[in-house]
Amino acid sequence: MTIDDIARELNISKTTVSRAISGKGRISESTRGRVMAYINEINYRPSAIAQSLATSKTMNIGFVMPDESDVMDMPFFQTCIWGVTTMAARMDYDVFVSMVSASDISGLVRLVENHKVDGLILGRTYTHDKAIAYLTEKKVPFVTVGSTDVPGVVQVDNDDRGGCTDLTSLLLLKGLRKLALVGGDSTYVVNNNRLMGFLDGYARAGMTPDQDLIHMNVSGMYMIEKTVKELLEQRVDCIIGMDDSICNAILTNLVKMHIKIPDDIKVASFFNTSILDHNQPSITSLKYDVAKLGMTACETLFGIIDGRSVKQQTLMNYEVLMKESTQLK
Repeated sequence: MTIDDIARELNISKTTVSRAISGKGRISESTRGRVMAYINEINYRPSAIAQSLATSKTMNIGFVMPDESDVMDMPFFQTCIWGVTTMAARMDYDVFVSMVSASDISGLVRLVENHKVDGLILGRTYTHDKAIAYLTEKKVPFVTVGSTDVPGVVQVDNDDRGGCTDLTSLLLLKGLRKLALVGGDSTYVVNNNRLMGFLDGYARAGMTPDQDLIHMNVSGMYMIEKTVKELLEQRVDCIIGMDDSICNAILTNLVKMHIKIPDDIKVASFFNTSILDHNQPSITSLKYDVAKLGMTACETLFGIIDGRSVKQQTLMNYEVLMKESTQLK
């Protein structure tokens, strides 16, 4: 039913019905109660198109993902999107998904220029972030899932640096001195934060890491296999994968080489998802609530859209999971 139908049924004006529903304008409480009782009875919901025209809102937000071939195989983004869409649905909003890379943000630009969304969530931040620069210039409401050094940007992020500091410190306390770190693309801010956490862990222990055991920008099975072989020759105590995907590739290579974990070498990951859940032995890692991360980012974005004051940076908690893969003999 439309507002016209409701007005006709209740023998009142359309303006009165509109004021009752919106809660704005002068109207008696008895009339408001009568209208609300009737629309609840007929399960009336305002037209999304009509709402958007009345409020100048699209009732849509955007979630921006990295344009990578394997991104949809990453549990992090699957779970984060679930959190975003769950919170958006509670606010009667829909979610557009756009893909961008560090150098190409044309998909994001289309959403903004065509007035498709009221705000956006950036699912990844880069060291030189074109998306952040563009949205800041256009004064579009947005939130980053990830941290950035750009002033004034509202950020919701896992406390990667703190978590990696704690896990590195615990491994050193166990007596594992030669820790190797295998990381991905150094243009991703998250990878730099995890590297800083690794270095902070050594500093906390009053020790200095071997820079030759830190390998960044490692991608693809060939590079990971080559790196694992080098680290085995250097007789490291433990190999840390910077994320679940890298750690899983490290484990695959060690199994192929008939290297026993944790007897021959220890393994840990700076990020835990379902990729590592069923590994034997179980993997020492950092666990974050990614669904809550997505929901918090979405809730924060709605705060900006509605003109409310929001925190500049929100860091999500983590849990250090000490498992069999780093057990001492």
